[in-house]
Amino acid sequence: MTMKSMAGATALVLMLSSSLAAYADQEIRIGVAGPFTGSYSRLGAQVWNGTNAAAKQINAAGGINGKLIVLVKGDDACEPKQAVAVANRMIDTDHVQAVIGHVCSSSTLPASEIYSDANILMMTPASTANTITERGLDTVTRMVGRDSQQGEVAANYLHEQLQAKRIAIVHDKDSYGMGVALAVQQRLGEMGIKPVLFEGLTRGEKDFNALATKIKGLQVDAVFYGGVAVEAGTLVRQIRESGVDAPFVAGDGIASDDFPVAAGGGQFIKGVLMVFGQDARQNIESQMAVAALRKEGFEPLGYTLYAYAALEAIAQTMQATQSHDGAVLGQWLRDNSVKTVAGNKRWDAKGDLATPDFVMYRWDDQGEYSVLR
Repeated sequence: MTMKSMAGATALVLMLSSSLAAYADQEIRIGVAGPFTGSYSRLGAQVWNGTNAAAKQINAAGGINGKLIVLVKGDDACEPKQAVAVANRMIDTDHVQAVIGHVCSSSTLPASEIYSDANILMMTPASTANTITERGLDTVTRMVGRDSQQGEVAANYLHEQLQAKRIAIVHDKDSYGMGVALAVQQRLGEMGIKPVLFEGLTRGEKDFNALATKIKGLQVDAVFYGGVAVEAGTLVRQIRESGVDAPFVAGDGIASDDFPVAAGGGQFIKGVLMVFGQDARQNIESQMAVAALRKEGFEPLGYTLYAYAALEAIAQTMQATQSHDGAVLGQWLRDNSVKTVAGNKRWDAKGDLATPDFVMYRWDDQGEYSVLR
């Protein structure tokens, strides 16, 4: 390379650097990571629509310290390897200053290591695996509870309300599904109940008839499933078709309209019980956000308002600290509470919510779920 071409290349690098700096002075770049394609894309749509609605509201009010929010979408398809690629791109190419995501715990775990190394704040609106906040990563937080917490709620309901003694526990072998299933098993053990079955299935499979037959043969009082909506819907349909009418209970991974679709009809999901956080749509603070989302044709189910709340929390943290430093933001969140559409939120030293709000829901034959009263 000649001196002239070297000088030209150097000038180009400086020009690009100056352009990036100029953009950084004008905007706040927030990554939004989740499954936007593939079997779990409806979960990703919840997170994207919630975050996008929050960004519009915050920008209309003046942004963060006078800078407008720009969202950067990263599709991980709930695949850990793809999540790692998304995280690296968010940092190296997109130059995000914080991340909302990921959704599946198996994606959040490896991606969060990368954000931590880059000192980027990450808040997941959906991942509940205990391990996420057990690694001492100062920049990692979440807007939902933990597997251990929802597992306790599910196990208590199985024992105290359903009075089930012969319980089959099925999971999808994933970080989330296995984690919540183990939490249920542990809590049941503390109450002197040993499940008659603890077995895994494989994500992506569609034939669980052999498992359904095994469950039928065990004459169970209840079935608990740890996993996400697609396999849950298929499993509950095949269990019902095999003649098992025992209560079917699941974790928050089925809080998606993928569940009734995969089940093939409301008759198969009627009465299914689900552990999930309080329905933020009922909060006074969320009514403007709910109306805006419905106006755009999107019902804010599942994690939609949790994603909205995550961006609200990040915006308030950046506003208060006037910083994008991940460690600074993470510490501020641990020391303060924030007002969100999901209510007032405060975090503990690990980055977990100080007060999780898991409750029980029941699905009806119209493909809707509501809180048990």
